[in-house]
Amino acid sequence: MPAARPAHVVVVGGGISGLACAYFLHELSGGAVRLTVLEESPRLGGKLRLGEVGGVTVDLGAESLLARRPEAVELASAVGLGDDIVHPVTTAAALWSRGAMRPLPPGTVMGVPGDLRALAASRVLRPHELARAAADALMPAMPVERDVALGRFVAARMGRAVVDRLVEPLLGGVYAGAADELSLQAVVPTLAGALRRDGHLLAAARAARPADTDGPVFAGIFGGVGRLPSAVVAVAQARVRTGATVRGLTRTEEGWRVVVGSAAAPEAVEADGVVLAVPAPAAARLLADVAPAVAADLGHVEYASVAVVSLAWPTGYFPGAPRGSGFLVPPVERRKVKAVTWSSTKWAWTGAAAGDDLLVLRASVGRHREEADLQRSDADLVKAVVGDLRDATGARGVPVDAIVTRWGGALPQYAVGHLDRVDRIRRGVAAQPRLAVCGAAYDGVGVAACVADAAGAARQVLQALPRGATMGG
Repeated sequence: MPAARPAHVVVVGGGISGLACAYFLHELSGGAVRLTVLEESPRLGGKLRLGEVGGVTVDLGAESLLARRPEAVELASAVGLGDDIVHPVTTAAALWSRGAMRPLPPGTVMGVPGDLRALAASRVLRPHELARAAADALMPAMPVERDVALGRFVAARMGRAVVDRLVEPLLGGVYAGAADELSLQAVVPTLAGALRRDGHLLAAARAARPADTDGPVFAGIFGGVGRLPSAVVAVAQARVRTGATVRGLTRTEEGWRVVVGSAAAPEAVEADGVVLAVPAPAAARLLADVAPAVAADLGHVEYASVAVVSLAWPTGYFPGAPRGSGFLVPPVERRKVKAVTWSSTKWAWTGAAAGDDLLVLRASVGRHREEADLQRSDADLVKAVVGDLRDATGARGVPVDAIVTRWGGALPQYAVGHLDRVDRIRRGVAAQPRLAVCGAAYDGVGVAACVADAAGAARQVLQALPRGATMGG
């Protein structure tokens, strides 16, 4: 009998989802599977990237991991970064609203308040707006049995000001999306679950809020979360090809044929299994002939583009040291900046590298359907951010260094009905032999959610591989 051959699995996409999937394929198979990762761009890591501003190393993309979901922290530990896991010095954030910095009230779930006293103390809402929010407790219960738009539901129960001043800035930081379009069930599943049991929003927010004893909310990596991709690649033992555009995907009798390269010189890569760890539009294109219904659903997932403006500013030009981890800006303020992180205050390792004379910070710009703001030149974006920072903090002078990082199509929008759409996509993909999808388009935009999705995709493909092809030979 012929010797068993190692199964070959191709992972399309070299962001953290694809790299994590390659890692899990390697680990779960005991190294018995031959792996190839194909990445279209010149670099790996997707939205995780390191850079330098003012001589200080910074994250130019995602800069933290959700610690209350274990998957990302566990992956970092598994690939040798466990001793470098750190937690923020502070997570106390503020809202720049109506011309003043106001503390983000505790007891909220994605901005939905569950503690009226804390909300009143923050002075984010005016007295009549606060009274309107409190009216939820007096209204008839409205249990949520089907998916609804988060913003519209909150506005109906608590008033528009709660959406504009609290929910929108939180959603802007995570999804860069509009509250009136995003799915309650997909964006805040814990709140949706509580609302199925209790149709009063205040009570549901209290029930959905994690306990303070659950440990740190966020984690980071000393030297930057951008260190994670290279650490994962080193352990996964996959053949990695960058600058490798995948143009086609077809079924064969043995498995799959992945077409890579230019249209003039295409290359066929044969695989027993394939994982598509790419954004929804790219996955839709590759599945158009293989699974047209799946491709159609993927084609309905919209994306928001954002930019991160990293700045190094002399501390002497700021009126007092910045407090907390940063601040959010409600879109009704009509500012270009939607969020600012005081990086050298939030992360001890960044502060140590910056020293006493330099403040390192990052500002986020860009919301869904506001791509025109990102079409400005780097110099114009920096100028707009600097202007907002001066108005918000009273800062003087100019930064000594700045770097603009644009993330086109970075954040999928979980519109109403997203969970049903994802269910159809997964069932359609599962009907194809040894094919899986993973990434931010499905069950969460954070690193932890992407890692969890990658693990599921790896298991799905491994379980379906031909038995004679799974062992090395």
